[in-house]
Amino acid sequence: MKVAVEQVRFAFQPLYSLQTGGIVGVEALARPVSGTIRDLLRHAQRKGRLVAVDVGLARRAVMSDASHETLLPLHLNLTAASVAAPQQVLEPLLETLGHIGRRTHDVVLEVGMPFHGVSTKALLAGVRRFAELGFRLAFDNLGRGDLPLNLLAEAGPEMLKLDRATLDRLPGDARTVALIEALAHFASRTETRLVATGIETDEQLAVVQQLGIRTVQGNLFAPASENGLPAASAAPVLPDPEPKISAQGPKVDDFLRAAITLPASSTCDEVRRVLLGQDSVTGLVGLDDDGHPRWSIDRTRFLLDLTGPFGHALHANKPADRLADPPRTIRLGAGALELLDLVAENDIGRSNDDIVVVDEEGRCAGVVLVHEIVRGVAEVKIEQAAALNPLTRLPGSDTVAREVNRRLALGKPTVVAWLDIDSFKKINDKLGFAAGDELIRTLGRTLTGLSEDLRSVTVSHVGGDDFLITCDIDEVTTVAEALLDRPWSVEGRPVTVSLASIVCAGAETRGYREVSRLLAPLKDRAKLVTGSSWVNGWPGSARQEVLRGSGKHAKAEPASAH
Repeated sequence: MKVAVEQVRFAFQPLYSLQTGGIVGVEALARPVSGTIRDLLRHAQRKGRLVAVDVGLARRAVMSDASHETLLPLHLNLTAASVAAPQQVLEPLLETLGHIGRRTHDVVLEVGMPFHGVSTKALLAGVRRFAELGFRLAFDNLGRGDLPLNLLAEAGPEMLKLDRATLDRLPGDARTVALIEALAHFASRTETRLVATGIETDEQLAVVQQLGIRTVQGNLFAPASENGLPAASAAPVLPDPEPKISAQGPKVDDFLRAAITLPASSTCDEVRRVLLGQDSVTGLVGLDDDGHPRWSIDRTRFLLDLTGPFGHALHANKPADRLADPPRTIRLGAGALELLDLVAENDIGRSNDDIVVVDEEGRCAGVVLVHEIVRGVAEVKIEQAAALNPLTRLPGSDTVAREVNRRLALGKPTVVAWLDIDSFKKINDKLGFAAGDELIRTLGRTLTGLSEDLRSVTVSHVGGDDFLITCDIDEVTTVAEALLDRPWSVEGRPVTVSLASIVCAGAETRGYREVSRLLAPLKDRAKLVTGSSWVNGWPGSARQEVLRGSGKHAKAEPASAH
């Protein structure tokens, strides 16, 4: 059994946020030399060695992750039996984490089947013990596994992972859609993150997005790899024609859910029957014959009014609007921050009421829940802040990678450029790191201004003195002039910069990875040109055009073979 564990390899598959498009974690997946990991665990269970084998696999997964220097939250799989036996698990696992410098807060333990035969009391005690030490908990295989539903309420995991076998039935199985809707509602009410795994098709992705699931995993985005995480070029291109997250944050459409409605002429008793018949309903919207919202009712306030002294006798057969409030509405396509402003400016007593979303004709398109908006905006801001370079406050290369892939997928002509400072190492060596950092910050501020002033410009700080830029063809000259016409200096010493760009206007370029490969020789050529330089190229062509700079290397000529 020990030999079998030592022969297991590990592949890593990322989890993506649909709100930012960024990677929010990576799961270690065991790959035995022969058979499946389930077979190995079943054999270990028959031999009475399940926990020992499970712990051995978790430790090997941690060591494998360390070899790839993955700093994202690491998802480790443990069986329910192992979590119910924390003393056998914690010491060796903590020792391994300490050895490689991993914090427990950066580890998500995915508790999986079999749950049958495991003491619920012992399992809950184990969950509490792991949580006390800082581990984050998730329940795996939801749908196909034998996870007791009561355990979801009692254990309070941070995350629930829907099994791929359940999602395989999307989008055509209405019962599965209804099931996932119920789980999404449970996750929303309990502030649990619901993860859709095994996403293989755009159709499946569209359904889980519509159901409000914000975290996904599957081969549509990136397959599991034994070579660590995929490169930035493998970041998913979402099917929306525009990015879901703008600089202003998510939109109310991302949180839209079906409204529970009644005719505006309904009575209080009709409202009461709906509310008492569906515990999950937080509010109702009264619509006129044209679908326009006329009133809204908050569940708690309505039932308190109706069940108070003489409440039923006074109101039961009277129009519902006497206990209703004017609907608070917001348009489709509005930003989530705009909605939060709406909430802040209104009656504090209604701060948690459902917000009615209306279309261009003023008809009810659904509702959004304020607490979901608040959590969604917070998640986006946290993820965006974590990805910013501390010097320039610009995002990393993933941002440009996603934008390039999105534009190419849409067939939209674009320019991708690579900017860096000439002889930057000499600046650091002669003037010190503080001077070099200040120069980078100044360059970063200029790039930030360009991204704010020009509609198509997206900027990333790759690291050190390297920056990536993507923009429309008609704006690249403005970008180049802003960067190359300025007399850069540091502590009185003049500094030059190099800009290499490539025009992607046809089918020759397939993705960001290829673009970055084609930019490398253009950057080398720009470095040979005297002064602040600009060298441009085209996919499928060996021609390099020197658009800025002087000296013996400035003459346009074909690229050398690489």
